[in-house]
Amino acid sequence: MQQDQLQHIEQKVDRLIALCTRLHQENKTLREREASLLRERSKLIEKNEQARNRVEGMITRLKSLNSEA
Repeated sequence: MQQDQLQHIEQKVDRLIALCTRLHQENKTLREREASLLRERSKLIEKNEQARNRVEGMITRLKSLNSEA
């Protein structure tokens, strides 16, 4: 009976090790994905800022053309 219990515990430990390994890899993948998304977000914010500045410049030029007329 004690041998059966020991094997049962050993199987549980093996499953826990496998689970920890899988979760570790999943965590690593998620952290890499998060870093990638943060970089992408930063680039999009920068592009948005550039577009906003260009639109504001166009509006300023249009207003100055309008005031000349």
